[in-house]
Amino acid sequence: MKILPTRAASVSRQGLCTALLVASLTAAVGVSPPHNTADADEPTPGPDNPQSRPHGTPNLALPDLRPHSPGGLPGTPGPGGNTPDGTTGIPATALDAYKKAEAQARIELPNCHIPWQLIAGIGKVESEHGTIFGTHLNPDGTTDKPILGPALTGSEFALVRDTDGGFWDGDTQYDHAVGPMQFIPSTWKNIGSDGKGGYKNPNNIYDASLGTARYLCAGGRDLNKPGDLDKAILSYNNSRKYVESVTAWMRAYQNGDVSALPDAPGNPSAPRVPSGNSPSTPSAPSTPGTSRPSQQPSRKPGTPSRPKPSEPTKPTEPSKPGKPGGGDKPTPPAPATARLERVGDAQWSATVGETFREQARVRTLTDAGKPTAGVRVRFVILGATKARFPGTGNVFTTTTGKDGVATAPAVITNDQAGQFTVRATVEGRDITPVDFAATVTPAKVDTVQRVGKKPLQALPNAAFDTIQLQALAKGKPLAGAALTATVVATDGKTDATVGPYFKENGKKVRTISLAPTDEKGLVSLPDLFADAKQGSFTLRIATADGRTQLLELGLDVVTENPASAKPTVPAAG
Repeated sequence: MKILPTRAASVSRQGLCTALLVASLTAAVGVSPPHNTADADEPTPGPDNPQSRPHGTPNLALPDLRPHSPGGLPGTPGPGGNTPDGTTGIPATALDAYKKAEAQARIELPNCHIPWQLIAGIGKVESEHGTIFGTHLNPDGTTDKPILGPALTGSEFALVRDTDGGFWDGDTQYDHAVGPMQFIPSTWKNIGSDGKGGYKNPNNIYDASLGTARYLCAGGRDLNKPGDLDKAILSYNNSRKYVESVTAWMRAYQNGDVSALPDAPGNPSAPRVPSGNSPSTPSAPSTPGTSRPSQQPSRKPGTPSRPKPSEPTKPTEPSKPGKPGGGDKPTPPAPATARLERVGDAQWSATVGETFREQARVRTLTDAGKPTAGVRVRFVILGATKARFPGTGNVFTTTTGKDGVATAPAVITNDQAGQFTVRATVEGRDITPVDFAATVTPAKVDTVQRVGKKPLQALPNAAFDTIQLQALAKGKPLAGAALTATVVATDGKTDATVGPYFKENGKKVRTISLAPTDEKGLVSLPDLFADAKQGSFTLRIATADGRTQLLELGLDVVTENPASAKPTVPAAG
């Protein structure tokens, strides 16, 4: 994130803010009576948590404060004190999100005492409240485009290999910090929160703010205690300068008159670059424990731009009689969008683990059938599915081009088969939506093999060792494969009344559906028990498309106690 240019008085300003930090760490957010802090149900983030390691470069500039007169206290508003010089404005949607997160935390974690101003301090330092470099917040709190930090390859920043299959950051090799609060995907998996109604989306300021509150409160912290406050911020980013900056902004918001600024592009509180402006200079090395989105300005921070010499203006022609202002006619308003039109196929199909070839594409038109440019179109994935747009979850918003066309990214299926709908709507207009019907078919399995070679034996009425299978397609591990396992005799015949069995809802079953295979094609069978009948048995594996494969696993039920047998005896059923 860009370090904002500072004024000539930055030395004295930062001195004031250092004093402000000391005051904040001793006073924190007030004093409360002793209480039990065991109501935080999340584990305390440890030092190995990637969230606290260097994952970018945040904006560590401290708030500018007006000099105070003798007797004034740093951070106190009013005559004779330091007050923010107008930098404490926050976009209305972000401000609402911070306050709602505090209110929810008071209910869920009453002993944490987290103030919304601390959440706002994180949001300010991480992404300028979701407005960094041309991004802005939609009314529902989602950013109009993803805010992604750099790839965590271990060179400039921490090494964090992919943990989400590219689900949030679009990168299947390395993780990136995501969203206005810059969460690492693995952190979001554990702390992700739904603060708006829908699903847990780190690109939504309501969700991210509530997730920040839960993260900072984790492990029973009481943020009224200076030590807990310090540890909480360090767990977010293990940098002393980061703590100083976040705390200074927290105190500035607590002691200043925070105004709600417009959410629309052009918000003066955040640095911006024109859309489409690509980075032209490499990023400077970061200080440890910092975090920034990958978008960067086209010039180095603090370097003044050279104004272009003004061109001589042409003399204004005299206006013609009867035509004020030179006779120019007023520009008529652009025709309004009246309808949406689908572009491309309405029916899609892909296999589990693939990305759809098709993309949702629509055109906005007037009543006369002419395309309309600059119209905000929202695409939403509906239904019980894990399919997502890369980097943005189940919502993607964009603007139509000159041809009136808006296009969503290709949808990632992930590991769940089924059907869902992609719906396109025009923001702010009551126009009939356009739907795309998508089907995710189960993956096709070529081979199923057992992992490990240890013989499987058990005593009567005891459990076998855990059995793990791997599904392959063309010799490669296949994720999302749906398999069914059935216990059969060595001759391939099935007797539903004898032989090893699984337990399902307290009953003995000899056929069971397995969970989808993971990204390595692996799935573990539930506990398999031997009954009183001795003999040898095997497993028959069926794939979703009806093919079967017998696995000679040697499920031997023996009379003597084998080394591999578990002593567990299942309850009667």
